[in-house]
Order: sequence, then C-alpha cells, then structure tokens
Amino acid sequence: MTDLPAGFVVTVVPGDRIHFLDWGGPATTSGPGALLIHGLSQTAWIWAPVARRLAATIPTVTMDLRGHGLSDAPTEDGAYALAVLADDVIAAAEGSEVAADGRRVLLVGHGFGAIVAAVAAARLGERCSGLVLVDGGWESLEASTGVDADEFIRGLDEPPEVMRSLRAFLADRRAFDPPTWDDDQDTAARATVVETHAGRVVPATRPHALEACVRAMFTYEPALTLALVEAPIVALVAAADDAGSRVGTLAAVSDALVAAGRGAIKVRSFGSVGHNLMRYRPTDVTDAILSLAHSAP
Repeated sequence: MTDLPAGFVVTVVPGDRIHFLDWGGPATTSGPGALLIHGLSQTAWIWAPVARRLAATIPTVTMDLRGHGLSDAPTEDGAYALAVLADDVIAAAEGSEVAADGRRVLLVGHGFGAIVAAVAAARLGERCSGLVLVDGGWESLEASTGVDADEFIRGLDEPPEVMRSLRAFLADRRAFDPPTWDDDQDTAARATVVETHAGRVVPATRPHALEACVRAMFTYEPALTLALVEAPIVALVAAADDAGSRVGTLAAVSDALVAAGRGAIKVRSFGSVGHNLMRYRPTDVTDAILSLAHSAP
C-alpha cells in the first residue's frame, strides 16, 4: 500500500480529540474540499478506495467519529448526540483546512455517517457546498428496520467463529467479495478490531459508544433534517431485498423537500451490490462526489 495519508487530531470542547486522515489534494484548487464520514463500527480507513481517487482532484479528508478508530470515546451523558457528532464533523473540516479560509465543504457520509453528515450539513448552512448520502441518511431507522434501538443493538454481535482469531475475521471480510480485497481493505478491516492476548478479536468501537450512537441514530428524523440542508443532495442507494421500498422512502423524502421549497434529491441506484459501496463501486462513488463538487457555484 502506497501514498499513506497523514493522521492528525483536532481537539473539541471539553478536550476530546477527533482523529482524521488527510489524503491531500491539489494545492491550487478553488473549489470545495470533501470530508468523508464512515458508518457504524467503522473508521476513516473504509473510505480509502474513494479517498485515493478523490484526492487527485479535490482536497480530501476522512475522519473517525468519536468512539471509533483513534478518536476519543467520552463517557458523559449526551456525548454522542447527533448535534455533538455533527459539531465534531465541523471541527474536523475546519481543523483539516478543507473548510478553512472561507472554503466550502462537501460532506459525504455512509450509513450512520450519512445521518451525521446530514445534521452537520444543516448546521453549516451555506458553508456546505453539497451532501452525498451513501446508502443511508434518508430513512427513519425504526420504520425501515421494524425494530427498536435495543433489538438493533442485540443484532450487531458478530458470530463467535468470525471473532475467534484475526485470521478468521479477515477471511470473513475478504469473502464478502474476493476480487475487491486489497491492502486498503485489509487495513480498513484491521482497524475495526483489537486482537486480545488469547488470540481472539473484539470490536475496536467502544461498547458504550456503539450503544449511544445507535440510540442517537434512532432519534433521526430525515425529512425534518434534510429540509434544513441548503446544499444540493445526492443519494446513492445499494440494492437489497427491500431496495424498492427504500427507493420509495427516498422518493417520499425528496417530494417532501420539494414541497418545503428545497431541491429534489438526486438519486442513483446500484444493481446487485452490498452496503459498502466504497469497496464495491469506488469509481462510481467518486464520480458522484466529483460531479457534485464540480457543480458547486
């Protein structure tokens, strides 16, 4: 693996450190920079296939949400509220300079990260040039999953045989789609677990942070939040058994935005592909982000 990004931290009140990776980008570009936000139980490294492509054209940064990766994991009540997570995004954007000196920032989020990106975009107002929702961010989780937060949390446990060793864990991740497995995927997978002295692996995401993030996720009201986003919105939808239902939900949210005087959400649906579009369709995800970046005034 070549061209490793530089890692940095930005400190937010009351002293929590938020880690991000700076993938670089053209020094002379006057357009927006991009900040990419991972999903639940992932880290900044999941974006590597897209970030490498983006950085050839625009300044690109990926971040670790609090409780994930190398960011701090505070234990205070309310530390993982969506507004707090969104403020971390803004701090990372400003601290990394993708949103410094008046530069507008393009926010991109995957899954849970799409929810956080949407809240951050609403808080940024005209400072956000665009919002890309990668397979998430337009659904009420309770309505779309049919379960409450407690049941959702119980369903997050990995099978024991997958966690029995690092080798077993990596083999499981590789098996999702062997042709797309490479050094970046290996790094991204390793960043999500910790190997114990006994040789087993456990999730790197702190349990209290994971639970708090899920509970925050279940408070999200997509139509209300997205109506506050001033920037254009693009949604990338991964196919699934309920893909038609998900696209219908997205269309309903888009119609609500139009009725509220906002622009419609531009939608791109993919064929038979999994949730991790950054791994399975990195070129398409990159093209969607760049298309929105280049259309920014």
